[in-house]
Amino acid sequence: MSTEPTALQSGFDGLLHAPRIRAAVGWFAANRALLVEQQIALCRVPAPTFLEERRAQYVRTRFLQLGYQARVDSAGNVVAARNLDAPAPWLVVSAHLDTVLSPRRDDDIRIESDGTLRGPGVADNGAGLTGLLALAQVFRTLPEAPEDLPLLFVANVGEEGEGNLTGMRYLCRESEFSGRIAAVLVLDGPGHEHLTCRALASRRFEVVLQGKGGHSWSDFGTVNPVHAMARAVALFADANSPSLSQYAERYSFNVGLLQGGASVNSIPQSASAKVDIRSERESIIQDLAESLKRCVERAVQQEQEQSRRGKLSIRLREIGARPGGALSPDSPLLAVAKAVDGELGIQGVADTSSTDANIPLSLGIPALAIGAGGTGGGAHTTEEWYRPDGRDLGLRRAFLLLCAMRSSAGVHLSL
Repeated sequence: MSTEPTALQSGFDGLLHAPRIRAAVGWFAANRALLVEQQIALCRVPAPTFLEERRAQYVRTRFLQLGYQARVDSAGNVVAARNLDAPAPWLVVSAHLDTVLSPRRDDDIRIESDGTLRGPGVADNGAGLTGLLALAQVFRTLPEAPEDLPLLFVANVGEEGEGNLTGMRYLCRESEFSGRIAAVLVLDGPGHEHLTCRALASRRFEVVLQGKGGHSWSDFGTVNPVHAMARAVALFADANSPSLSQYAERYSFNVGLLQGGASVNSIPQSASAKVDIRSERESIIQDLAESLKRCVERAVQQEQEQSRRGKLSIRLREIGARPGGALSPDSPLLAVAKAVDGELGIQGVADTSSTDANIPLSLGIPALAIGAGGTGGGAHTTEEWYRPDGRDLGLRRAFLLLCAMRSSAGVHLSL
């Protein structure tokens, strides 16, 4: 069964006037200080990608304290609901647990005199996780909410870097809820204006060059993996410069990590690089991946031709892939999101990004990624910051959107 945007709009208009809904949205503004305290406590629990267990247990305990059933699944995600055994189609609201950098001590996460929170992960994704728990708390206050409310809260693992969206992949493809997910709302970072409805595809590669190595003086002339890798990076960057682009769609590439060598006077035995390639069109990513392979092979050939002895081996492997996808411009879910923004006076901007929403969108499950309110910056650095001003507007937006989605939970929300 499907529904038209006009039908969802009509249901949303009625929802806005429900006294229990209007009363609930005031909770976020009334509890600003509490949310800051909860965010600081949450962000002080380290959760680097692949090592999210401590934070997962912390979040599970918070859900249990709020009266939800909650458990950690086989992938490491925290899943919580009023009744985890409900058979109804699920509406998922999620926020990722992991961070690129983690605090080493409590005072790495601090609040400054002007109310700014500072430290690794305070915005990405401290804002999203704090919002997830705040929404769970508000939904518990709604009277007459059925025990089988089909709203599934998920704090998932593996969103950042080489996590490769592991947690969301498991949830949508292998978990007990797969095949029964009607729609997904992702809370990722701060802000209240973007509507990420198009998934930016990406692939990530590791390049490893290996040789015999040796002493910088006595073995001079032996093939040098670092020299070859540096040449490969330069060849790839030059060949795919944006100024020479033949494509109408956007793309990007980034060599984000270069490693190799043991000392300044040793010819390295190996060198490695990690490369991120993204585009709005997956065929462009394939073109760039093939270009990367050609550039590496050419660089190695040149290094061997210019050296007196030795050979280099090449290992190029894919270490991550994020599929693309998009909501249709006439998607009912997008129509409801725009209606919510109109009600709140938000100038919502549809955009393209790489988030946990990539997975459901690639599987044909309607999904949006939005910010959890407030402002932030410096993501993925030790000086990451978050200001909670305006957080309540972002959370009211998420709450009303979930209410509108919930009101049509029995309806298939098509892409």
